[in-house]
Amino acid sequence: MLRVGLTGGIGSGKSSVSALLAGHGAVVIDYDLLARQAVDIGSPALVEIAARFGDAVIAADGSLDRPALGALVFADPAALSDLNAITHPEIGRLAAAREAGAAADAIVVHDNPLLVEMGAADRCDVVVVVDVPEDVQVQRLVSDRGMSETDARARISAQASRQQRTDVADLMIDNTGPLDELARIVGGIWDELESRAG
Repeated sequence: MLRVGLTGGIGSGKSSVSALLAGHGAVVIDYDLLARQAVDIGSPALVEIAARFGDAVIAADGSLDRPALGALVFADPAALSDLNAITHPEIGRLAAAREAGAAADAIVVHDNPLLVEMGAADRCDVVVVVDVPEDVQVQRLVSDRGMSETDARARISAQASRQQRTDVADLMIDNTGPLDELARIVGGIWDELESRAG
């Protein structure tokens, strides 16, 4: 099994790369999905979040009110650190369970926006970083996700820096071009991963 860490800042296009790798045959473990499962209604992590941040972050149906929690943690590094201490161990456990279900010869892609922040790069055989300049991230978040420029920059600054990501990268993907160019680049990355797995 080849364990691949895939990461990139918000708005970098990491999800597009992940989908392309899945199309080539990778087993993709989606950490955004795991992060949602980790805080499902009734989960120990959700109980801990309510205890730490108060009932204001719990919606009427008992689920996590993500926008309310986001407003708290993205403005306060200490609060974000507390949230990560609650959720990261559970996300890691879920990821390990998914990986254990993959075939012995699989290329398993850990699609993790917080690979650097979770200290998980060392546990990967290969780290692939999707990279774009910060101004491109901001422009995409404003146009594609309807964020204000201030919110977009706050989200970006709450994540690892470009330098921190490139420091752990084995392979880099520049995703400033069009989608057909990205597909060609990812095809080359897949060939490289297959050769390393072999």
